[in-house]
Amino acid sequence: MAIKVSIFNYYSNWRKCFTFALMNFSDILGQEHLKSHLVKSTDNGRVSHAQLFVGKEGSGVLPMAIAYAQYILCSTSNDKEACALKCLKLMHPDLHFAFPVASNESIKSKPVSNLFLEDWRKFIELNPYGNLFEWFQSIGIENKQGQIGVDEAEEIVKALRLKSYEGGYKVMIIWMAEKMNTSAANKLLKLLEEPPKKTVFILVAENEEQIITTIKSRCQVLHFPLLSDADITKGLIEKEGTDKPIAEQIAHQANGNYNKALHLLHNDNADEQFEQWFITWIRAAFKAKGNASVIQNLISWSETIAKTGRETQKRFLKYCLQFFRQAMLLNYSADSLVFLTPKTPGFNLDNFAPFIHSGNIIEISKELNDAIYHIERNGNAKIILLDLSIKLTRLLHIKEAS
Repeated sequence: MAIKVSIFNYYSNWRKCFTFALMNFSDILGQEHLKSHLVKSTDNGRVSHAQLFVGKEGSGVLPMAIAYAQYILCSTSNDKEACALKCLKLMHPDLHFAFPVASNESIKSKPVSNLFLEDWRKFIELNPYGNLFEWFQSIGIENKQGQIGVDEAEEIVKALRLKSYEGGYKVMIIWMAEKMNTSAANKLLKLLEEPPKKTVFILVAENEEQIITTIKSRCQVLHFPLLSDADITKGLIEKEGTDKPIAEQIAHQANGNYNKALHLLHNDNADEQFEQWFITWIRAAFKAKGNASVIQNLISWSETIAKTGRETQKRFLKYCLQFFRQAMLLNYSADSLVFLTPKTPGFNLDNFAPFIHSGNIIEISKELNDAIYHIERNGNAKIILLDLSIKLTRLLHIKEAS
Protein backbone atom coordinates (compact mmCIF):
# COMPACT_ATOMS: atom_id res chain seq x y z
CA MET A 1 0.00 0.00 0.00
CA ALA A 2 1.64 3.21 -1.12
CA ILE A 3 0.68 6.47 0.47
CA LYS A 4 2.37 9.64 -0.60
CA VAL A 5 3.50 11.60 2.45
CA SER A 6 3.56 15.32 1.86
CA ILE A 7 4.92 17.99 4.16
CA PHE A 8 2.26 20.65 4.29
CA ASN A 9 4.09 23.54 2.70
CA TYR A 10 0.97 25.29 1.51
CA TYR A 11 1.63 28.04 4.09
CA SER A 12 4.51 29.35 1.98
CA ASN A 13 2.29 29.44 -1.11
CA TRP A 14 -0.49 30.97 0.93
CA ARG A 15 1.74 33.93 1.86
CA LYS A 16 1.90 34.94 -1.81
CA CYS A 17 -1.88 35.12 -2.23
CA PHE A 18 -3.01 38.00 -0.06
CA THR A 19 -2.62 40.13 3.02
CA PHE A 20 -5.19 41.53 5.39
CA ALA A 21 -5.71 45.01 6.72
CA LEU A 22 -6.95 44.98 10.32
CA MET A 23 -7.80 45.70 13.15
CA ASN A 24 -10.97 47.76 13.39
CA PHE A 25 -14.25 46.15 14.37
CA SER A 26 -15.55 47.04 10.89
CA ASP A 27 -12.89 44.82 9.30
CA ILE A 28 -14.10 41.71 11.11
CA LEU A 29 -16.63 39.39 9.50
CA GLY A 30 -19.99 39.00 11.23
CA GLN A 31 -20.29 38.70 15.03
CA GLU A 32 -22.19 42.01 15.13
CA HIS A 33 -23.81 41.35 18.52
CA LEU A 34 -20.39 40.69 20.09
CA LYS A 35 -18.90 43.84 18.55
CA SER A 36 -21.78 45.86 19.95
CA HIS A 37 -21.38 44.32 23.40
CA LEU A 38 -17.63 45.04 23.52
CA VAL A 39 -18.02 48.64 22.32
CA LYS A 40 -20.84 49.43 24.76
CA SER A 41 -19.09 47.85 27.75
CA THR A 42 -15.92 49.84 27.01
CA ASP A 43 -17.82 53.10 26.47
CA ASN A 44 -19.61 52.56 29.79
CA GLY A 45 -16.34 51.89 31.62
CA ARG A 46 -17.18 48.23 32.27
CA VAL A 47 -14.01 46.55 31.05
CA SER A 48 -13.47 43.26 32.86
CA HIS A 49 -9.83 42.75 33.83
CA ALA A 50 -9.81 39.08 32.67
CA GLN A 51 -11.81 37.88 29.69
CA LEU A 52 -11.90 34.57 27.85
CA PHE A 53 -12.93 34.62 24.17
CA VAL A 54 -13.91 31.13 23.01
CA GLY A 55 -14.61 30.15 19.41
CA LYS A 56 -13.72 27.59 16.77
CA GLU A 57 -11.03 28.15 14.15
CA GLY A 58 -12.03 30.70 11.54
CA SER A 59 -14.75 32.37 13.60
CA GLY A 60 -12.69 35.53 14.09
CA VAL A 61 -11.82 35.28 17.79
CA LEU A 62 -8.23 36.55 17.50
CA PRO A 63 -9.10 39.45 15.13
CA MET A 64 -11.87 40.45 17.54
CA ALA A 65 -9.48 40.34 20.50
CA ILE A 66 -7.01 42.61 18.68
CA ALA A 67 -9.76 45.01 17.55
CA TYR A 68 -11.08 45.11 21.12
CA ALA A 69 -7.60 45.78 22.49
CA GLN A 70 -7.22 48.63 20.00
CA TYR A 71 -10.56 50.09 21.05
CA ILE A 72 -9.59 49.96 24.74
CA LEU A 73 -6.14 51.47 24.15
CA CYS A 74 -7.17 54.17 21.70
CA SER A 75 -10.51 55.30 23.15
CA THR A 76 -8.68 57.35 25.82
CA SER A 77 -5.66 58.27 23.71
CA ASN A 78 -4.90 61.91 22.94
CA ASP A 79 -3.76 60.92 19.43
CA LYS A 80 -6.22 58.27 18.28
CA GLU A 81 -4.81 58.13 14.75
CA ALA A 82 -1.26 57.40 15.92
CA CYS A 83 -2.58 54.90 18.46
CA ALA A 84 -4.60 53.07 15.79
CA LEU A 85 -1.57 52.93 13.48
CA LYS A 86 0.60 51.39 16.21
CA CYS A 87 -2.11 48.80 16.93
CA LEU A 88 -2.47 48.04 13.22
CA LYS A 89 1.24 47.21 13.10
CA LEU A 90 0.95 45.30 16.42
CA MET A 91 3.65 47.62 17.79
CA HIS A 92 1.73 49.54 20.45
CA PRO A 93 3.94 49.53 23.58
CA ASP A 94 0.96 48.68 25.83
CA LEU A 95 -0.30 45.81 23.66
CA HIS A 96 1.34 42.51 24.62
CA PHE A 97 1.03 39.00 23.20
CA ALA A 98 1.68 35.47 24.39
CA PHE A 99 1.21 32.40 22.19
CA PRO A 100 2.43 28.79 21.89
CA VAL A 101 6.05 28.41 20.79
CA ALA A 102 8.84 25.84 20.80
CA SER A 103 12.54 25.88 19.99
CA ASN A 104 13.46 26.06 16.30
CA GLU A 105 16.56 26.52 14.14
CA SER A 106 17.01 30.12 15.30
CA ILE A 107 15.93 29.89 18.93
CA LYS A 108 17.47 26.84 20.54
CA SER A 109 16.51 27.26 24.20
CA LYS A 110 13.93 28.97 26.42
CA PRO A 111 11.60 29.97 23.57
CA VAL A 112 9.16 32.73 24.56
CA SER A 113 6.77 34.86 22.53
CA ASN A 114 8.91 38.02 22.60
CA LEU A 115 11.56 36.20 20.56
CA PHE A 116 9.01 35.46 17.82
CA LEU A 117 7.27 38.85 17.62
CA GLU A 118 8.44 39.66 14.10
CA ASP A 119 7.15 36.30 12.85
CA TRP A 120 3.89 36.89 14.75
CA ARG A 121 3.32 40.27 13.11
CA LYS A 122 3.85 38.77 9.66
CA PHE A 123 1.53 35.87 10.48
CA ILE A 124 -1.28 38.20 11.61
CA GLU A 125 -0.76 40.52 8.64
CA LEU A 126 -1.10 37.58 6.23
CA ASN A 127 -4.12 35.99 7.83
CA PRO A 128 -5.46 36.82 11.30
CA TYR A 129 -7.93 33.93 10.87
CA GLY A 130 -5.02 31.45 10.62
CA ASN A 131 -4.85 28.39 12.83
CA LEU A 132 -2.32 26.99 15.27
CA PHE A 133 -0.78 24.55 12.80
CA GLU A 134 -0.19 27.35 10.26
CA TRP A 135 1.49 29.39 13.00
CA PHE A 136 3.75 26.45 13.82
CA GLN A 137 4.57 26.07 10.12
CA SER A 138 5.47 29.73 9.84
CA ILE A 139 8.13 29.40 12.57
CA GLY A 140 9.35 25.95 11.52
CA ILE A 141 7.97 23.85 14.40
CA GLU A 142 5.16 21.97 12.63
CA ASN A 143 6.57 18.65 13.87
CA LYS A 144 6.60 19.80 17.49
CA GLN A 145 3.94 20.54 20.08
CA GLY A 146 4.24 24.19 21.00
CA GLN A 147 3.08 25.39 24.37
CA ILE A 148 2.81 28.40 26.66
CA GLY A 149 5.25 27.42 29.39
CA VAL A 150 6.50 28.75 32.71
CA ASP A 151 9.20 30.89 31.02
CA GLU A 152 6.41 32.61 29.12
CA ALA A 153 4.44 33.16 32.33
CA GLU A 154 7.48 34.85 33.89
CA GLU A 155 7.74 37.15 30.85
CA ILE A 156 4.05 38.05 31.20
CA VAL A 157 4.44 38.88 34.89
CA LYS A 158 7.54 40.97 34.14
CA ALA A 159 5.86 42.92 31.31
CA LEU A 160 2.73 43.74 33.27
CA ARG A 161 4.61 44.87 36.38
CA LEU A 162 5.77 47.91 34.44
CA LYS A 163 3.61 51.02 34.19
CA SER A 164 1.70 51.76 31.02
CA TYR A 165 3.88 53.58 28.48
CA GLU A 166 1.07 55.89 27.40
CA GLY A 167 -0.64 56.31 30.74
CA GLY A 168 -3.76 54.29 29.92
CA TYR A 169 -4.53 50.59 29.81
CA LYS A 170 -2.15 47.67 29.27
CA VAL A 171 -3.62 44.74 27.34
CA MET A 172 -2.23 41.19 27.29
CA ILE A 173 -3.65 38.86 24.62
CA ILE A 174 -2.92 35.18 25.26
CA TRP A 175 -3.70 33.26 22.06
CA MET A 176 -4.55 29.54 22.24
CA ALA A 177 -4.69 29.76 26.03
CA GLU A 178 -5.54 26.05 26.23
CA LYS A 179 -1.89 25.37 25.33
CA MET A 180 -0.79 26.89 28.64
CA ASN A 181 0.76 24.19 30.79
CA THR A 182 -0.13 23.76 34.46
CA SER A 183 3.05 25.42 35.76
CA ALA A 184 2.44 28.52 33.64
CA ALA A 185 -1.23 28.66 34.62
CA ASN A 186 -0.39 28.45 38.32
CA LYS A 187 2.14 31.25 37.97
CA LEU A 188 -0.47 33.52 36.37
CA LEU A 189 -3.31 32.79 38.81
CA LYS A 190 -2.50 35.55 41.29
CA LEU A 191 -1.94 38.07 38.49
CA LEU A 192 -5.32 37.21 36.97
CA GLU A 193 -6.96 37.49 40.38
CA GLU A 194 -5.33 40.77 41.37
CA PRO A 195 -3.92 42.42 38.23
CA PRO A 196 -2.15 45.78 38.29
CA LYS A 197 -4.42 48.78 37.80
CA LYS A 198 -5.79 49.26 34.26
CA THR A 199 -4.51 45.87 33.09
CA VAL A 200 -6.71 43.72 30.85
CA PHE A 201 -6.15 40.04 30.04
CA ILE A 202 -7.82 38.66 26.92
CA LEU A 203 -7.44 34.89 26.70
CA VAL A 204 -8.29 33.44 23.29
CA ALA A 205 -9.14 29.74 23.01
CA GLU A 206 -10.76 27.20 20.71
CA ASN A 207 -11.38 24.54 23.37
CA GLU A 208 -12.70 25.91 26.64
CA GLU A 209 -12.67 22.47 28.29
CA GLN A 210 -8.86 22.25 28.05
CA ILE A 211 -8.33 25.39 30.13
CA ILE A 212 -7.80 24.60 33.79
CA THR A 213 -10.79 25.49 35.99
CA THR A 214 -8.89 27.90 38.24
CA ILE A 215 -7.99 30.05 35.22
CA LYS A 216 -11.45 29.85 33.64
CA SER A 217 -13.22 30.77 36.89
CA ARG A 218 -11.34 34.07 37.02
CA CYS A 219 -12.43 35.13 33.54
CA GLN A 220 -15.56 36.61 32.03
CA VAL A 221 -16.34 34.19 29.17
CA LEU A 222 -17.56 35.28 25.74
CA HIS A 223 -18.59 32.57 23.26
CA PHE A 224 -18.22 33.13 19.51
CA PRO A 225 -20.58 31.26 17.16
CA LEU A 226 -19.43 29.93 13.80
CA LEU A 227 -19.71 32.44 10.98
CA SER A 228 -22.81 32.23 8.83
CA ASP A 229 -22.59 31.29 5.16
CA ALA A 230 -23.76 34.83 4.39
CA ASP A 231 -20.89 36.39 6.38
CA ILE A 232 -18.29 34.18 4.68
CA THR A 233 -19.80 34.85 1.25
CA LYS A 234 -19.67 38.59 1.90
CA GLY A 235 -16.06 38.36 3.06
CA LEU A 236 -14.96 36.42 -0.02
CA ILE A 237 -16.72 38.87 -2.35
CA GLU A 238 -15.53 42.08 -0.66
CA LYS A 239 -12.04 41.07 0.49
CA GLU A 240 -11.06 38.55 -2.18
CA GLY A 241 -13.05 39.75 -5.21
CA THR A 242 -14.70 36.34 -5.60
CA ASP A 243 -17.71 35.91 -7.89
CA LYS A 244 -20.90 35.44 -5.88
CA PRO A 245 -21.79 31.88 -7.06
CA ILE A 246 -18.27 30.62 -6.24
CA ALA A 247 -18.27 32.47 -2.91
CA GLU A 248 -21.59 30.89 -1.93
CA GLN A 249 -20.37 27.40 -2.81
CA ILE A 250 -17.14 27.84 -0.83
CA ALA A 251 -19.01 29.33 2.14
CA HIS A 252 -21.20 26.22 2.36
CA GLN A 253 -18.15 23.92 2.27
CA ALA A 254 -16.29 26.02 4.85
CA ASN A 255 -18.85 25.23 7.57
CA GLY A 256 -18.48 28.55 9.40
CA ASN A 257 -14.66 28.65 9.14
CA TYR A 258 -13.34 31.64 7.18
CA ASN A 259 -9.79 30.31 7.29
CA LYS A 260 -10.95 27.12 5.59
CA ALA A 261 -12.87 29.19 3.03
CA LEU A 262 -9.67 31.03 2.11
CA HIS A 263 -7.78 27.77 1.70
CA LEU A 264 -10.55 26.38 -0.50
CA LEU A 265 -10.51 29.55 -2.58
CA HIS A 266 -6.76 29.38 -3.12
CA ASN A 267 -6.70 25.59 -3.65
CA ASP A 268 -4.13 24.99 -0.92
CA ASN A 269 -6.17 22.92 1.48
CA ALA A 270 -4.47 20.17 3.51
CA ASP A 271 -7.80 18.31 3.51
CA GLU A 272 -6.91 16.80 0.13
CA GLN A 273 -3.99 14.91 1.68
CA PHE A 274 -6.10 14.02 4.70
CA GLU A 275 -8.82 12.69 2.38
CA GLN A 276 -6.35 10.37 0.65
CA TRP A 277 -5.13 9.03 3.99
CA PHE A 278 -8.66 8.59 5.30
CA ILE A 279 -10.00 6.73 2.27
CA THR A 280 -6.95 4.46 2.12
CA TRP A 281 -7.49 3.74 5.81
CA ILE A 282 -11.20 2.90 5.73
CA ARG A 283 -10.81 0.74 2.61
CA ALA A 284 -8.07 -1.29 4.29
CA ALA A 285 -9.98 -1.46 7.60
CA PHE A 286 -13.15 -2.62 5.87
CA LYS A 287 -11.32 -5.41 4.04
CA ALA A 288 -9.30 -6.47 7.08
CA LYS A 289 -12.09 -8.26 8.94
CA GLY A 290 -11.48 -11.96 8.40
CA ASN A 291 -8.56 -11.25 6.09
CA ALA A 292 -5.27 -11.31 7.99
CA SER A 293 -3.21 -10.39 4.92
CA VAL A 294 -4.76 -6.91 4.87
CA ILE A 295 -3.52 -6.21 8.41
CA GLN A 296 -0.11 -5.49 6.88
CA ASN A 297 -1.72 -2.63 4.95
CA LEU A 298 -2.99 -1.15 8.21
CA ILE A 299 0.47 -1.50 9.74
CA SER A 300 2.01 0.32 6.76
CA TRP A 301 -0.66 3.02 6.98
CA SER A 302 0.00 3.50 10.71
CA GLU A 303 3.75 3.81 10.08
CA THR A 304 3.16 6.43 7.39
CA ILE A 305 0.98 8.67 9.55
CA ALA A 306 3.30 8.14 12.54
CA LYS A 307 6.17 9.67 10.54
CA THR A 308 4.39 13.04 10.42
CA GLY A 309 4.46 15.49 13.33
CA ARG A 310 2.08 15.17 16.26
CA GLU A 311 0.18 18.33 15.29
CA THR A 312 -0.43 16.84 11.83
CA GLN A 313 -1.57 13.57 13.39
CA LYS A 314 -4.05 15.36 15.66
CA ARG A 315 -5.40 17.50 12.81
CA PHE A 316 -5.83 14.41 10.67
CA LEU A 317 -7.76 12.54 13.38
CA LYS A 318 -10.03 15.57 13.84
CA TYR A 319 -10.60 15.52 10.09
CA CYS A 320 -11.58 11.83 10.39
CA LEU A 321 -14.10 12.74 13.10
CA GLN A 322 -15.64 15.30 10.79
CA PHE A 323 -15.71 12.84 7.87
CA PHE A 324 -17.54 10.18 9.92
CA ARG A 325 -20.08 12.73 11.19
CA GLN A 326 -20.73 14.00 7.68
CA ALA A 327 -21.31 10.43 6.50
CA MET A 328 -23.82 9.86 9.31
CA LEU A 329 -25.71 13.07 8.48
CA LEU A 330 -25.94 11.94 4.86
CA ASN A 331 -27.12 8.50 6.00
CA TYR A 332 -30.01 10.12 7.88
CA SER A 333 -30.92 12.38 4.94
CA ALA A 334 -29.73 15.63 6.58
CA ASP A 335 -28.38 16.69 3.18
CA SER A 336 -28.52 20.43 3.95
CA LEU A 337 -25.91 19.91 6.71
CA VAL A 338 -23.50 17.96 4.49
CA PHE A 339 -20.71 20.15 3.11
CA LEU A 340 -18.03 17.49 2.50
CA THR A 341 -17.37 16.76 -1.17
CA PRO A 342 -14.66 14.05 -1.53
CA LYS A 343 -12.53 14.35 -4.66
CA THR A 344 -10.91 10.90 -4.65
CA PRO A 345 -11.79 8.97 -7.85
CA GLY A 346 -13.87 5.87 -7.16
CA PHE A 347 -15.03 7.01 -3.72
CA ASN A 348 -18.68 7.93 -3.28
CA LEU A 349 -19.84 9.39 0.04
CA ASP A 350 -23.37 8.12 -0.65
CA ASN A 351 -22.08 4.55 -0.78
CA PHE A 352 -20.01 4.94 2.41
CA ALA A 353 -22.69 6.74 4.46
CA PRO A 354 -24.86 3.65 5.27
CA PHE A 355 -21.96 2.14 7.23
CA ILE A 356 -21.97 5.06 9.74
CA HIS A 357 -25.04 5.15 11.93
CA SER A 358 -26.38 5.34 15.49
CA GLY A 359 -25.01 1.87 16.22
CA ASN A 360 -21.33 2.80 15.78
CA ILE A 361 -20.83 6.58 15.54
CA ILE A 362 -20.53 7.11 19.32
CA GLU A 363 -17.89 4.40 19.68
CA ILE A 364 -16.01 5.56 16.57
CA SER A 365 -15.95 9.14 17.94
CA LYS A 366 -14.76 7.91 21.33
CA GLU A 367 -11.89 5.90 19.84
CA LEU A 368 -10.77 8.84 17.70
CA ASN A 369 -10.90 11.25 20.64
CA ASP A 370 -8.96 8.77 22.79
CA ALA A 371 -6.29 8.52 20.07
CA ILE A 372 -6.01 12.33 19.94
CA TYR A 373 -5.69 12.43 23.73
CA HIS A 374 -2.86 9.86 23.81
CA ILE A 375 -0.97 11.42 20.89
CA GLU A 376 -1.17 14.81 22.60
CA ARG A 377 0.46 13.22 25.63
CA ASN A 378 3.37 11.86 23.60
CA GLY A 379 2.15 8.28 23.29
CA ASN A 380 3.71 6.04 20.63
CA ALA A 381 1.84 7.21 17.52
CA LYS A 382 2.41 3.99 15.54
CA ILE A 383 0.90 1.82 18.29
CA ILE A 384 -1.97 4.24 18.92
CA LEU A 385 -2.90 4.42 15.22
CA LEU A 386 -2.60 0.66 14.68
CA ASP A 387 -4.78 -0.01 17.71
CA LEU A 388 -7.32 2.48 16.36
CA SER A 389 -7.21 0.79 12.94
CA ILE A 390 -7.88 -2.69 14.35
CA LYS A 391 -10.83 -1.33 16.35
CA LEU A 392 -12.18 0.34 13.22
CA THR A 393 -12.27 -2.98 11.34
CA ARG A 394 -14.84 -4.17 13.89
CA LEU A 395 -16.79 -0.91 14.18
CA LEU A 396 -17.35 -0.53 10.43
CA HIS A 397 -19.10 -3.90 10.33
CA ILE A 398 -21.53 -3.23 13.19
CA LYS A 399 -25.12 -3.35 11.96
CA GLU A 400 -27.60 -0.68 12.97
CA ALA A 401 -30.26 -1.91 15.38
CA SER A 402 -33.64 -2.14 13.71
